Amino acid sequence: MAGVVVVTGANGHIGNNLCRELLENGYKVRGTVRSLDKAPPLDMEFVEADVLDADVWQDVLSDADGLFHLATIYATKGDPNLILDTANIGTENVLNAAHKCGVKRIVYTSSTAAVGSSPKGVYKNEENWNENFSLPYAQAKTDSEKKAWELAEKLNLDLRVINPSGVLGGSFSKPTPTTEIIGDAMKGKYPAVPKIPLAFVHVDDVAKAHRLAYEIDEANGRYVLAPHQGGNIHDLLKRSKQLYPNLKFPRLGIPLWLMPIVVFQDWFMGLFSGKRMLTRSAAKSFKSGDSLYSSQKAETDLGLVWKSYDDCINDTVEAYL
Repeated sequence: MAGVVVVTGANGHIGNNLCRELLENGYKVRGTVRSLDKAPPLDMEFVEADVLDADVWQDVLSDADGLFHLATIYATKGDPNLILDTANIGTENVLNAAHKCGVKRIVYTSSTAAVGSSPKGVYKNEENWNENFSLPYAQAKTDSEKKAWELAEKLNLDLRVINPSGVLGGSFSKPTPTTEIIGDAMKGKYPAVPKIPLAFVHVDDVAKAHRLAYEIDEANGRYVLAPHQGGNIHDLLKRSKQLYPNLKFPRLGIPLWLMPIVVFQDWFMGLFSGKRMLTRSAAKSFKSGDSLYSSQKAETDLGLVWKSYDDCINDTVEAYL
């Protein structure tokens, strides 16, 4: 492929695997990281760049033909203002610079967190938008994707958006909140697990979807990636226990009507650890939604054939062993 493509957040789970996918398909890739000592071990160019620093991005993108914007903070806890600013201000800084540099095409990484989990009992698709902001991450992904579309219209940018569900699989430089579901459970950290609805997709399929959305001229709009949908976290760990009976995956699931007890326990433990994993509003939101999604548009437009549910589990477990 002629020219340079820039991948922001190149050391993240998706970013790392996307860089590999692009390199294997002949691209010249420039990855951005906030610190060069966090760059993944790939034979490509890396530069230091923080999305909150508007001044650096014209230099980063000056000779780029394409941009994959992934850099964000994926966290279920932490400073909510930093999570929101990194998503929103970061998107504005990077896309404005892309416009000034004449970048021809942009693929933007959003999430099913921007699609939402309601209405319950309905297959959510590219037409749906999240309206529940019990977690700062969900608000950040929703607001920043909407900002990306506003900028695309204002600046006449060729933008395509990928909305993956919970991303599993290997080749991550550090665990994500999604891979930690398996990583923590296999070590016996959960005697039982709440039946929180969540859909899943393999990171290899997410990386491939980004590349195809960039390459296919007719690609357009949003693409939901949630092939393994309709289930919950307990279903995932129950299957993990079947595949790895010698690991310490929990057998017991906690129904959602018992979530107030889980929230109380989390609050009580937080008195000693100083850390909270679950809020009352977040727990309440789980009961109002589900993990039903349609990935038909991605299958039709991009020709994706998904890795299996067991592949998602196996490749994540093996990354921890």
